[in-house]
Amino acid sequence: MLDTLMLMKTCRPVAAVACLALLVMSGCGSGRSTTPAGTPTTYTCCDGEDVDTVYQPGQDMTVHWIVKPGTDPAANSTQVELTARLTGPYGDVSELKSAAGGTARPALGEVTFEAQPVRPSGAAGERPVSVIPIARDAPPGSYNLIFAVREDGGVIGGASVVRVAPKA
Repeated sequence: MLDTLMLMKTCRPVAAVACLALLVMSGCGSGRSTTPAGTPTTYTCCDGEDVDTVYQPGQDMTVHWIVKPGTDPAANSTQVELTARLTGPYGDVSELKSAAGGTARPALGEVTFEAQPVRPSGAAGERPVSVIPIARDAPPGSYNLIFAVREDGGVIGGASVVRVAPKA
């Protein structure tokens, strides 16, 4: 009886290790790899020509989003939303930066021109654009182009300066 008890006590740790090894080797879980198979497609704003152009009141500003294709189409399953808007006008870039920092307001009152949100599919070769209609009576000056990429509950954004000329 004593020999059986000793054998059982000795076998418990061995049995526990064997069960643990069996669980690890059997890959208990969803069967999916925990390492990503690829990267998703990413979007950033925008072509240099989009912000270097001087716009006229009544003209549409087209924001051409830059697409960096991902390495795995299955990684593109999340919904992405691209937004862009112009706010201003400001007399110059330093006024715009002061306003962006919360220390100034536009001298003529702020106006905003906004594009409809764009929801790209992530398909190969896709080239999304946002169209911002600038009002016919838009005051001239520097405008803050504010853009954002919303994905998976997070937002990444930025800004740039765009000029609107006096109405010709």
